[in-house]
Amino acid sequence: MTAPILFTAIFIASLFFLLEFLARTLGHIFGFYAVIQEKEARVYVLFGDIVGVIKEPGFHFLWIELGWRAFFVNWLGRSYKRNLGLDQEYLRSIPVNSEEGTPMGIGVWCEMFISDPVAHIFKNVDPQGSLSANVKNATIKHLSNLPLLEMLVNRHPMSQAVREDVSSESIQWGYKLGSVYIRKVHFRDNEMVRQIESKVVNRLRQVTSAIRQDGLNQVNIIKSKAEQEASVEFARASSMRPKIVSDTIKKISKDPEILSTMFDILECQRIIEGGNDLTLIPEGSNDNILAQLLAAEKNKDFESKKTAAGQANNSLSVPKGININ
Repeated sequence: MTAPILFTAIFIASLFFLLEFLARTLGHIFGFYAVIQEKEARVYVLFGDIVGVIKEPGFHFLWIELGWRAFFVNWLGRSYKRNLGLDQEYLRSIPVNSEEGTPMGIGVWCEMFISDPVAHIFKNVDPQGSLSANVKNATIKHLSNLPLLEMLVNRHPMSQAVREDVSSESIQWGYKLGSVYIRKVHFRDNEMVRQIESKVVNRLRQVTSAIRQDGLNQVNIIKSKAEQEASVEFARASSMRPKIVSDTIKKISKDPEILSTMFDILECQRIIEGGNDLTLIPEGSNDNILAQLLAAEKNKDFESKKTAAGQANNSLSVPKGININ
């Protein structure tokens, strides 16, 4: 029982798809309906006459839209499809010359869309090519002989001038020009570009060196001012030092014991810091001090002679293995 049921189901499904395909084919051939997509237009022509234009998206019954012509339009006539969506184009490096004679290139970005499908089909063989050519001609017409500075800066007025010139002609071909924008202005001569680059680099170097020199000058001015202020303060401190020392000694001199101790300390400090020889004399030997000084001097001379004789003997010593006889 399962196999006949499966076979019957497959047969019914196949028959349904076949009938659906035949219905769609016959409906299309004999003009029963048409499905218009979003941003799409169809122009129906029969025996050289335009019998209908459909722009609204959705499902349309051609017998209602075209009448009895719908029966013949798909197999005796012709149906044109046109996309009504926004189209964009970028025209690169349109050659113009500035007022100073500089060869420049203009890049123009523009938007367009089909406003009249009938005019787009029958009034111009290549409407998009004609529109691009008109944009180039308008660019050359309005932007040539402009001052170089104005050409590099005022792009919005230049875009408006090109758009106003092209829009009146493009409408006749079923095209409507949208936004027009001068996107790029550049030099066409490579040698001129290199010269400008070298001038800019040299100018940047000059500005950099000027800024560096100005910074060094400012640093030197600040340094000289700081040194001047420091020298003034040091001179002021040097002039105030004797007064401070004298005031301190005056306060110390009020106590004789502290004054005596301070001078003893200063004397000892002078002796220690000096590079002179120091002779210490023990206490209780003041009577024979002269004899002790003479004995110390003789002892010092004897030690120096002994040292010199030892150095002489060392210099005259005979190396081993040498016979002086």
